[in-house]
Amino acid sequence: MTPQKRRHFERLLNPRHIAFIGGADAIIAIGEARRRGFEGNYWPVNPRRDQMGGLACFDSVDDLPEAPDAVFLAIPAAAAVDTLEKLEKMGAGGVVCYTAGFKESGPDGDALEQRLKDIVGDMALIGPNCYGVINYLDNVALWPFAHGGKSPGYGAAIITQSGMFSSDITMSQRSLPLTHLISAGNQAVLELADFVDVLCENPAVRAIGVHIEGLGDVAKFEQAALKCLRNDTPIVALKTGSSQIGSQLTVSHTGSLSGTKELYNALFERCGVISVTNPSQMLETLKYLCVVRRPKGHRVVGFTCSGGGATMLADHAETIGLQFPSFTQDVTARLTKALPTIATVSNPLDYTTPIWGQPAYTEPVFRAAIDASSADAALLVQDYPYTGLDESQIYYRNDAAAFSKAAKAAKVPAAVCATLPENMDIETRELLIEHGVAPMQGIHEALNAVAQAAAWHKKRAEILASPVAAMQPAGDIRPSQLVSEAAGKAILKSSGIKVPNGVQTQGSTAGTVACDIGFPVALKMMGPKLAHKTEAGAVALALGSPSEVITALAIMQKAVGEYDLSALTDDFLIEAHAPQPLAEMVIGLRRDPQFGWSLTLGSGGIYVELLKDTKTLLLPTDESQIAKAIRDLKLFAFIDGFRNRPKTDLAALSAQILTLCRFVQNTQNHMQEIEINPLFIYETHSLAVDALVRRDVVPPA
Repeated sequence: MTPQKRRHFERLLNPRHIAFIGGADAIIAIGEARRRGFEGNYWPVNPRRDQMGGLACFDSVDDLPEAPDAVFLAIPAAAAVDTLEKLEKMGAGGVVCYTAGFKESGPDGDALEQRLKDIVGDMALIGPNCYGVINYLDNVALWPFAHGGKSPGYGAAIITQSGMFSSDITMSQRSLPLTHLISAGNQAVLELADFVDVLCENPAVRAIGVHIEGLGDVAKFEQAALKCLRNDTPIVALKTGSSQIGSQLTVSHTGSLSGTKELYNALFERCGVISVTNPSQMLETLKYLCVVRRPKGHRVVGFTCSGGGATMLADHAETIGLQFPSFTQDVTARLTKALPTIATVSNPLDYTTPIWGQPAYTEPVFRAAIDASSADAALLVQDYPYTGLDESQIYYRNDAAAFSKAAKAAKVPAAVCATLPENMDIETRELLIEHGVAPMQGIHEALNAVAQAAAWHKKRAEILASPVAAMQPAGDIRPSQLVSEAAGKAILKSSGIKVPNGVQTQGSTAGTVACDIGFPVALKMMGPKLAHKTEAGAVALALGSPSEVITALAIMQKAVGEYDLSALTDDFLIEAHAPQPLAEMVIGLRRDPQFGWSLTLGSGGIYVELLKDTKTLLLPTDESQIAKAIRDLKLFAFIDGFRNRPKTDLAALSAQILTLCRFVQNTQNHMQEIEINPLFIYETHSLAVDALVRRDVVPPA
């Protein structure tokens, strides 16, 4: 966002006057601005109406008293572009282009959207084909539907790529404090990353939620997300949309293991974005991050007035890495004295119904348990009674207040959680927020939010301490072709990767060549239709004599012919047979038109698609990130001394993989994809036993 466009975006968020251009939709927008409490000037524009919303209309934007700070535009697409051109020339600030009929409508709309981009200049335009923006802090709304939501002066800024979802958020009954809500639409001018970049500078914005269908500029989003880390502003992302993999990737195993979903997850991991899988979790995580301080670790102390609730807490916590540390004998003894005899001292703690709702008894229990546990977070489970059946509500609130005091005294972030999301009324939710306690709705959602907030705290420190080089735009993807395995291994060897000693030959000389290499040998048929040789019967291993080579060759020719007669060739690769490794790994490097280069590591050989034990990183990366990714694999146990087996040199392995990463990133090498499967892992080195290499068809001059 240019400095001038940024200034205009500020005008859009905090306007002195708003022009509402259109008909019925503009009238609704006027009503929503009033609902939100906008106190500036309202300027309706419609040549066919005398008034809109009880306000006199201007015939044209040319008749406005001055260039408007903000515009709500809701007229047909072609007329909208003409009007935008006028607004730009007169110096308007920002525009919410509610109008649809642009790139989402086909080639004609795409051309119209391109014209919009060409003429918009430095105006800050949201959309087109969007709902608009709500500024809850300053009571400004450019919005075409009834909306809710409120702000206590701080909260979450949310940007969505779905208009209806943004409307749903305003109507959610979760008491999420809000600062801004932006429906981004087509993002023709301002992208999601632009909004994130600006909003994270506002101290009232304690967290940012993003709903992503797709990103136009991944590298730009990365930089905005890293800026959020520096500003101590967490991002919570909900990525929707099915993964689709281009046909050019289907020949590789790692292509099917690192589709769009995996690349987005790698992006989020790289820049410290909290990833969630559903809207409820998004809102609950944002609420937790906005209302309480982030926990610094995964140690939790939990309280319930039910053994069943305690079990629910413990069960889910175990699956997501939260810890409920046990109390010491001394603390257990003190809690035993403070609790009814029917209570069993444990963490989570069921403090039982005999003292329920009596803060004189419950507060000392809460204080003792919180202080003794050295907890990073505290959680109280309470399901409030239904309206009309709430004569016992005071007892719930008594315990919530006692819990709040105990947590506040210990400076521990506290949340009250309803087992069922709907079992917490709005008055209770808002009362808890006033006391600095997060009102969480759903046990799993609450525990997930605690775990994600703690993980974010740790991840932020790691990324800021050891930043990696910035991602680069992917650039154009040229037509490509697979090279033969022999040629591919020659490329790998030139990059510094060890490969077996081998010779390319024809069937008639296979026995002689095998003798020259030395037995045992591996025999492979090569051809453009033999990317996966094992499936075609095009591999024979551990051949110990010339006669075994000749026999294996004949069997191979028959098998490949039955698999696909057109795949049959007289082109063979004979290699020295590799000794048994500690483990087999798959390494995949591929260039995506959106994300650029990515690295996928995982369990290799015949297990690659069966186990799907993989980790994907975006490039550029470094040795420490590669080593961490390898440690995260189940495969790591086999190369780290499993059952007294030898250990591999992880630092050397990571350095070798990094060398290959840098090789593919060098544009002069014209690489588009490399898959090594398997890479044999030994104690001190590794060996690329099989390789699939794709490169540009014609290297550019």
